[in-house]
Amino acid sequence: MLHSQKGGKPMQAYCMKCRTKREMKDAKSIIMKNKRPATQGVCPVCGTKMFKIGKS
Repeated sequence: MLHSQKGGKPMQAYCMKCRTKREMKDAKSIIMKNKRPATQGVCPVCGTKMFKIGKS
């Protein structure tokens, strides 16, 4: 089971390709171009990039 870096709970995000919420694989915190925090990962089923905007 994959865990986010904070709190130890799995990080979930919506996969646009699968059209469902899934746990992110290789989740990491990033700062977007507009200086907002986000979490970026990969969908474990289809391999599409996933984003969750906001503090992670």
